[in-house]
Amino acid sequence: MSDRYQAFSKSPIGKMLVKNLGLPNPTALERWTEGAPLVNGTVVVGGDGRLSSGLGATLDGLGITHTDALGADDKAKGLVFDATGLRSSADLVALQRFFTPLLRRLETCPRVVVLGTPPEQVSGGERIAQRALEGFTRSLGKEIGKGGCVQLVYVAEGAERTVDSTLAFLLSPKSAYVSGQVVRLGVTGATTAPSVDWQRPLAGKIAIVTGASRGIGEQIARVLHRDGATVLGVDVPQAASELQSVMKELNGDSLTLDITHADAPQRIAHHVKEKHGAVDIVVHNAGITRDKKLANMAEDRWESVIAVNLTAPELITRALLEADAINENGRIIGVASIAGIAGNVGQTNYAASKAGVIGFVDSLAGELDKGITINAVAPGFIITQMTAAVPFATREVGQRLNAMSQGGLPVDVAETIAWYANPASASVNGNVVRVCGQMMLGA
Repeated sequence: MSDRYQAFSKSPIGKMLVKNLGLPNPTALERWTEGAPLVNGTVVVGGDGRLSSGLGATLDGLGITHTDALGADDKAKGLVFDATGLRSSADLVALQRFFTPLLRRLETCPRVVVLGTPPEQVSGGERIAQRALEGFTRSLGKEIGKGGCVQLVYVAEGAERTVDSTLAFLLSPKSAYVSGQVVRLGVTGATTAPSVDWQRPLAGKIAIVTGASRGIGEQIARVLHRDGATVLGVDVPQAASELQSVMKELNGDSLTLDITHADAPQRIAHHVKEKHGAVDIVVHNAGITRDKKLANMAEDRWESVIAVNLTAPELITRALLEADAINENGRIIGVASIAGIAGNVGQTNYAASKAGVIGFVDSLAGELDKGITINAVAPGFIITQMTAAVPFATREVGQRLNAMSQGGLPVDVAETIAWYANPASASVNGNVVRVCGQMMLGA
């Protein structure tokens, strides 16, 4: 499951060909390791808005070194700009004045975060300026290079003191394959983020992960366990031995069933109530593909994909909520796909199901109570055993057609889900974040 082209591009012959032919030259991405600091370097903070006065204390609380000006020979690992004070198109020049002198002073795999106000909350010139931030950050994400990531975080009025977990994720190597995204932090009742151990933020939490026996699901289970959660892995009976092996290693719990069976939602809810009382995190990861162009697609191919990828998450969530089996401040997390946003040839069924997951998030985001949130990830090209079977030419195009010129890893999806799951992410609700290296299409 390695990226052979990336390895070749670092060889003596590869370096020569990359330079002379202008071929993609992907940077090896840094990923977080347990026990490491969130940021290994200095973050430069700028801007003058309603968030700027509290940013220093927030970064101090995360153990992140920060400054408002670099020394003559220093470099930056990250940049944070508070753009909430921009109230007209003329004010946008502040972006150029802050970023231009610093972009050539960035270390490898830098992080850039721009903080803004949701445009729909303001009007006139301020609304124009705040909406302009999306074009700025998405373009900078495609310019920055060196394995860098650029994000925009819209922080609602009243949510100023809930940015901790989002900055911890976006400034750290945990967001290695997330770039060009717009994150929205709303007001959900809590006006401050709860105190958490940033090394083990999920300590004492119970998490369900469907499709947990291998691939992305297994990695989600591993990362949630790393962060302190007890994991209940769910998968089909055919994967029972793999599932039990993984859960035994993680000191977790396992349940084997077909999530599309009529009684599956109730069986899951009953298992949760009997063995755990309730859960804190529900990750709907299980998914299948049955690819064919629509003109050649049989009805069973269509129905099976919709049933696993979309209907089952809906029914399982409903059953857990009705059984009062999701704790207060719980997290529901769906796995969508870039296919559900941009579409894909031969995947009308799959793309419909994954766009439906986004609709599922939209539908429930404003209806849930007790501080429960719902969000989704939308992976792009993630290197797994399944993608390893894709024809070479198709696989190469899929891996290179993004700002980072490489595929992501299952851990990149898992880290994004762990950010959503964090108790301090209470203001993160109704988001769909693409884990795709900022694909050139649909992202």
